[in-house]
Amino acid sequence: MRDLPTLVIDREFDAPRALVWRAWTDPELLPRWYGPRVETIIHQLDLKPGGLWLVEMRWNGNASYQRVEYTEVTRPERLVWLHSVADGQWNVVPEPMMADWPRVLLTTVTFEEADQRTTMRLTWVPHEANDAELACFSAAMEGMGKGWSVGMELLAELLVELQA
Repeated sequence: MRDLPTLVIDREFDAPRALVWRAWTDPELLPRWYGPRVETIIHQLDLKPGGLWLVEMRWNGNASYQRVEYTEVTRPERLVWLHSVADGQWNVVPEPMMADWPRVLLTTVTFEEADQRTTMRLTWVPHEANDAELACFSAAMEGMGKGWSVGMELLAELLVELQA
């Protein structure tokens, strides 16, 4: 078996795990940090194995859609899902800007608490991807980390606000 390219983001938040979990799972809080610099609209969030999180992002007259299917929800320590680009009817479709982008990414987010601080780890790995998709994902990893880091900064600010 070959090693798959894996994006790993580790972040420590000065907030208890229950609050970080809430920021990841509350449809009122998610749009405040997920999808930075765009309007994020949560169309559905069914937090259970087999449940869907359907999210639309809008900017400058454009829109993109993501379809997330949860495979594991272990409150408040672990979320696992299959993450895909979708069309306006929530069907999984190829990424319009990158033909070889993986159709599905396996996403795992874990939350560990110590001394009222939470360490979060997010991993993103292509799921059932072909060689071209693996190469595309691998080449894009640096840019993805930068995008996620902006969202993590917004999440950190939100957590400070929620604790004030």
